[in-house]
Amino acid sequence: MQLTAHATQQTGARDADGMAVASFILGLVGLLVLNVFLGPIAIVLASVALWRGTARRGRAYLGLGLGVADLLVLVAFMQLDNTPSWSF
Repeated sequence: MQLTAHATQQTGARDADGMAVASFILGLVGLLVLNVFLGPIAIVLASVALWRGTARRGRAYLGLGLGVADLLVLVAFMQLDNTPSWSF
């Protein structure tokens, strides 16, 4: 079975759109739990989605912003507790 250039472009665009949505969801969840892990993952996924030219640029930018916010929340709680990590 031979794939055409058009078919591989559609698959790449769909993958980039999925990455944009995943970065948004992971960034949103990261505000509540596991922000030290989910924040950087959201940032990377959003960056790759934007680099690949996703049609969901808004979601990718939201995922990027939420990923950064995850890390800022982590730093804020670390400053409040004077510890290298925080917990509820």
